[in-house]
Amino acid sequence: MRTARGIAGPPPAVDTRRTLTGDPPQRMHRRRLLGAAGLAAAVVPFGAAIDGVCITPRRLVTSDHAFGPAGAGKRLRILQVSDLHVHGIGPLEQQLIEQVHGLHADLIVLTGDAIDRAAGLPALDTLLAEFPTSPRRIAILGNWEYRCGVGLSDLERTYERHGVELLVNRSVEFDHQGRVIRITGLDDIVEGRPDTAAALADVRPLDDHLVLAHCPITRDSLRMPPGHLASLVLSGHTHGGQVAPFGMATILPRGCGRYVAGWYRDGGPPMYVSRGIGTSLLPIRIGATPELVVIDWRV
Repeated sequence: MRTARGIAGPPPAVDTRRTLTGDPPQRMHRRRLLGAAGLAAAVVPFGAAIDGVCITPRRLVTSDHAFGPAGAGKRLRILQVSDLHVHGIGPLEQQLIEQVHGLHADLIVLTGDAIDRAAGLPALDTLLAEFPTSPRRIAILGNWEYRCGVGLSDLERTYERHGVELLVNRSVEFDHQGRVIRITGLDDIVEGRPDTAAALADVRPLDDHLVLAHCPITRDSLRMPPGHLASLVLSGHTHGGQVAPFGMATILPRGCGRYVAGWYRDGGPPMYVSRGIGTSLLPIRIGATPELVVIDWRV
């Protein structure tokens, strides 16, 4: 039959697949994305857990720092060994021994929390026996030396056996190539009682003054006697957050204040906060690699 518009015929075919199934390529792409996201959600935490338990806590890095006027005076090389929490001599401690021998320090300072249990004292004894004997060696107390139940006299004897001076609110002089440096070791602020007046009683002021304080918050209440300015403060305690994904510390122990890791030069004497070497409570480190600090101080 003819019509005004031409010959009538069957209606054009309609593709109903689009309305029934959606666009197949887009749907497939979306499924792939969702699948990849689900896989990543499962794999990333697993990978982070493996790294946090098996890799990062066992990898010691050395951070090198220059302090003082560039090219001026004599170089004093300080190694800061902080927060050992030593339980035995494993791969991490072996790395420490090797690096300490290779760095040829003038001064080694142990800034607290060397042990966190009484059973760790023999391991500390073994570790210190492997340290080089030529540098001057100084130690201070952290909060865990108080908590672990070891007698202070036992700890002091262990240090003395290896030529390490334990300073608890006490100062000593260190003669380095004719230049005399004051070293003050303060008690822990969380479990002890730091006392700068007692530490510096009856000693002469010196231009170069190194202060060792386990908890970095000590810097905020550092009341130095007249003439005894602190040139440099070295602290630890924070472990860099210990669990700090993307460098953001999730939990910090009491005694940290606003300090996490690295240099702080505002609002007080220059201070370096070490991430430390061992772990506390759980053997995990994420985003906070164990650190041996090397400071070349021009005095």
